[in-house]
Amino acid sequence: MLTPATLKDAPAVLSAKRPRQKAVALISGGLDSMLAARVVMEQGVHVEGINFFTGFCVEGHTHAIRSRDRDRPKRNNALWVAEQLGIRLHLIDVVEEYKNIVINPRHGYGANLNPCLDCKSFMVGKAYQWIQEHDFDFVITGEVVGQRPMSQRKDTMPVVARESGAGDRLLRPLCAKHLPDTLPEREGWVDRDAMFSFHGRSRKPQMALAERFGFSDYAQPAGGCCFLTNRQYTVKVKDLWASRGVRDYELDDIMLLKVGRHLRPRPHFKVIIAREDGENQFLSGYRRQFTHMRTMSHGGPLTLVDGEVSEDDLLLAARLTARYSQGRNADSVEVEVTLPGSEARLMTVVPYPADDIPDGWHI
Repeated sequence: MLTPATLKDAPAVLSAKRPRQKAVALISGGLDSMLAARVVMEQGVHVEGINFFTGFCVEGHTHAIRSRDRDRPKRNNALWVAEQLGIRLHLIDVVEEYKNIVINPRHGYGANLNPCLDCKSFMVGKAYQWIQEHDFDFVITGEVVGQRPMSQRKDTMPVVARESGAGDRLLRPLCAKHLPDTLPEREGWVDRDAMFSFHGRSRKPQMALAERFGFSDYAQPAGGCCFLTNRQYTVKVKDLWASRGVRDYELDDIMLLKVGRHLRPRPHFKVIIAREDGENQFLSGYRRQFTHMRTMSHGGPLTLVDGEVSEDDLLLAARLTARYSQGRNADSVEVEVTLPGSEARLMTVVPYPADDIPDGWHI
């Protein structure tokens, strides 16, 4: 208790109290990042979330378009996780900055076009830059040793800490006991004994911890969050680069690669054919940028034509459009063709026989 005799010392005593530490957590929307943030929040640390938009995220795109995914939640899982945790989430667009990671990864790719190690270093580096600008103390990730073959190995985790610049201000609460202690642990900002030693690909420990925290709803624990890990998608990216003769892309390019049936019947053009009404609606937003087609005599898809095309090319594209319409078995189908800046015109075509479409046309 402060007495008159010690009152003069009170300001010094009170000012010596350490302020509450602040951390930013990389929030992907998955279970691991959700748990990592909560573990540190349990230590009394002020935590905010950060989510980087690269354009290659899986959630919130095709799930919101296709009828087969109609029963799945249409939520943005990163926002939803922040809501469940009761924390602020900072959404940051890094589409342009991220290009160099995709096109020229220092550590190469995984099984497909996934630059996982470079990606993780980039994300942590951006988060570290953010904490410096906003006077926060450290960065949290939901990484687990041995969970991912490229970026979450015991020998690559120090690479992420080093190349990101975060160093020992990077805390991985779910596997901290398998790693050297970090600044937050040494300074007593968090209790190392309250950290975990999760290891490997099994998600049972995470699911048990989620139950302990009262989380009964969360994104699929083992689900991928990046289209670049998908083989079919990366084949389309490589085809895009090969057709244009340059390893580059725009946001519209990578969004369109996620939707529709892609066929390249000639080296200089391809068609993107909607597979259902949801994709028809999505692709219709690009009609002014591309030559596009739709069947008029029968129900059918909207088709975008990407490339410089001749009249013969247009006829081929129209026949392919008719092939995937309800008139696929008809003697003829009327297809409306519209070139950018031109009036629509009708072409009457014979649907392309399904058995005659070479496998090599499908991207």
